[in-house]
Amino acid sequence: RTLLIHGARAALPSLARSQTLLGAWLRSLLVRRHRNTVVVALANKLARIAWVILRREAPFEADRATATA
Repeated sequence: RTLLIHGARAALPSLARSQTLLGAWLRSLLVRRHRNTVVVALANKLARIAWVILRREAPFEADRATATA
């Protein structure tokens, strides 16, 4: 859990600036929630994405990964 949160904290600035669905989701969360809460939410989303990729043994598809954002 700690490593996921550290990774999310490191990725947050870059992802929040990106023009992707994930970036838009993060920007909307940052307006409504404290930064630390957003970091944990991002860590959770990244863990779920990684789990699905490993479970299905399929390549990463950005459109599908952020469709539920």
